[in-house]
Amino acid sequence: MFGLLTGRRRASLRSREFPHSWLHIVQRNVPVFKRLTKEDQRELLGHAQVILDEKYFEGCGGLDLTDEVRVTIAAQACLLLLHRDTDYFPHLTSILVYPTGYSVEDERHVGGGVWEEGPEDRVGHTSSQLRALVLAWDAVLNGAANPADGWNVVLHEFAHQLDFENKNADGTPALGGYGDYVAWSKVMSRELEALRRADALGATTLLDTYGATNPTEFFAVATEVFFERPKALRARHPDLYAQLQRFFKQDPVEFSSELGD
Repeated sequence: MFGLLTGRRRASLRSREFPHSWLHIVQRNVPVFKRLTKEDQRELLGHAQVILDEKYFEGCGGLDLTDEVRVTIAAQACLLLLHRDTDYFPHLTSILVYPTGYSVEDERHVGGGVWEEGPEDRVGHTSSQLRALVLAWDAVLNGAANPADGWNVVLHEFAHQLDFENKNADGTPALGGYGDYVAWSKVMSRELEALRRADALGATTLLDTYGATNPTEFFAVATEVFFERPKALRARHPDLYAQLQRFFKQDPVEFSSELGD
């Protein structure tokens, strides 16, 4: 899948000893790391070495770009890569980090099928037209600090990058074969429509209704909940959970700190 030289370089990076100072950052800022198996911890740290080597990080808006910023982001992003062949978010070149959220003029979904134009507060952003991903550092820290609240901006934005790997921003990442795509489309379409109906009725939902915006946002929102509230997702949306489990090749229930479903 990947070039021979690239593969060798990445294997070398993964095999390096993870710096102790970086490990302390991961242990302090990414509490889910301690709940992983030792094997998964080693794999995650190896993937993080590649991300930190290949991606350009930039501090924006006065943010002092430190190892803490870079390592905290990379460690969270690499949770999405465990157990899978990966090309390390190939459409992503740069990760831009602001100290806090920012505002842009945009059209946004406000619920019940209603849209409005105006300033929108953001803590993260990426798109298929960009080779960059934007994050707010305070949101990165807050999302990691509570790994069971169903909200994590790093998982959300990097899930979009997985979506882009098949060269379409359509809520469908690169899957194994035709049958996988058929099963994925059937479940995701049904779940998206159910979320849209619930949103229109103002009903309480496990998935953030921002996921009702389009299939791309639905996949990103579902990914957040899959990793952060897996017990509830498996109980309430078993078919959706099964599709995500098949794609990510993980069962987050095994390392979740979620109290119940």
